[in-house]
Amino acid sequence: MHPYVAEEFTEAEVAILRRYFTNLEGPVFALVNLPEVVKGALFARYSRSSKSLRRLFLDEFVGDLDLTGDASIDATVGLGRADDLYQKIFYEYGDDSVAQLGGVHLACEQASNVLTKVVEWGRLMSYLEQSTRYLGYDRRLANGHYRFYRDHDLLESRFGARYIGEMDRMFDTYAELLPQLTEFLSKKFPKTPEDTDFVYRQAIRAKALDAVRGLLPASALSNLGIYASGQAYEALLLRMRAHPLPEVRSYAELMYDELVKVIPSFLKRLNVPERGGAWTHYLAATKVDTQRLIGELWTAQRDPIAQEQVRLVDFDPHGEDRVLEAIVFANSAMTSDEVESRVRELDSSSKHSLIQTYVGERLNRRHRPSRAFESTQYRFELVTDYGAFRDLQRHRMLTIEWQPLDVDLGYDVPELVREAGLESRYVESLERSADLHHDLVDEFPNQAQYVVALAFRIRYVMQMNAREAMHLIELRSGPQGHPSYRRVAQEMARQIRDVAGHGAIADAMTYVDYSDIDLERLEAERTAERNRQNRE
Repeated sequence: MHPYVAEEFTEAEVAILRRYFTNLEGPVFALVNLPEVVKGALFARYSRSSKSLRRLFLDEFVGDLDLTGDASIDATVGLGRADDLYQKIFYEYGDDSVAQLGGVHLACEQASNVLTKVVEWGRLMSYLEQSTRYLGYDRRLANGHYRFYRDHDLLESRFGARYIGEMDRMFDTYAELLPQLTEFLSKKFPKTPEDTDFVYRQAIRAKALDAVRGLLPASALSNLGIYASGQAYEALLLRMRAHPLPEVRSYAELMYDELVKVIPSFLKRLNVPERGGAWTHYLAATKVDTQRLIGELWTAQRDPIAQEQVRLVDFDPHGEDRVLEAIVFANSAMTSDEVESRVRELDSSSKHSLIQTYVGERLNRRHRPSRAFESTQYRFELVTDYGAFRDLQRHRMLTIEWQPLDVDLGYDVPELVREAGLESRYVESLERSADLHHDLVDEFPNQAQYVVALAFRIRYVMQMNAREAMHLIELRSGPQGHPSYRRVAQEMARQIRDVAGHGAIADAMTYVDYSDIDLERLEAERTAERNRQNRE
């Protein structure tokens, strides 16, 4: 059974789409023959739309584009050119830097939330994923099914009917609670005269969607837009081909089929047995061997149910000195040894003043100090619900590792759900998720992740330098953010100051927001509305 739902287009629509998309039937396709700004705008709109990218292009973009001269183009047939120069330099001589100079916009649709996390692990890539706070999952696919991944092996097993039934029930609960929470919020936060109906509805709906997203299983489907170089795609496909989950491996082939239509020379090593084949085998073998050895060394044990946690588990006590040394070195003619000696002699007031001067006056959170702040590191261990992990995981300029998704660490119930009197229905759905996971995990240890609801907790570590910490903490503590990751960001900032003792670095994070917000998206929607009015 093929798990993807094909879109249907009219002949007139096909005539337009074939000029700009490499595939008109499958869930993966590349964007070609369009200005870069159009592709970027498409992906930006994509993240907040329930439509597929091709439908979105037809409905909202075609009318504003000049298609003159494109009628003879057929992007679906792939490249007919030989690319002799690239083959000579890149394939024969192995100059990897050439593969950094060609990029592709790739749309990846109907991908499970488990798959999107695998795809987004790559550091040197750009992603935009469909948001759970703007799009309701009460909407179904064109074939009438709820939007969750149907793994072939699971469906053909003795658990097949139960898997479909329980996933449907989880989505039914989501669809039942969403309007009830929306009504509750409308009463709790009445509309004020300063807001338009549209702004108010958007803020209320975002709050309700935030509260019910924990009911969605990790099998819930998402759309993902990617922009990356040929080299980054090669690394991604190697990892995906070595992954134990069938969905990931099969999706890698869908991606490869579309990418070779656009950048074939950059991907030729993938299918060479002694190159890509050997590389994939290496990645798969080392993963299996490591897991086996760890199992032999220690009896598998899991901690009891854990509460939400943010722990700074590793840092350099002299981290601020390391930052100061980097500042002085780049702004003087001294050797590293001289810099270290001079910095050691400074009193605390002078050290703080030098860091403050280097940071300067930040007019907004995008005004970040330069790379001297990359000279010290923080390693946090976190236990959060999977929904918060989804948002934090997308930060690429750090190192993140996570444990397998399961139900052993328990789950979180939003306070809003309790306040609305809907806790019993919420918990009932989560318990069904846990029961099914327990029954599946021995026979299907990888696919069992699909049935875990996003409200269940996962343990992971994030290691980042001070510059990335400033970016992540200020962004994720913002008033428009989801409460679950706002708490994480605020606690990270506190521990950098109080646990690491890095007061000067913490003081530089002037855009950390500690405020309590009722409707997180309200001010952002007001700003968006003002921008819309200014453009008219």
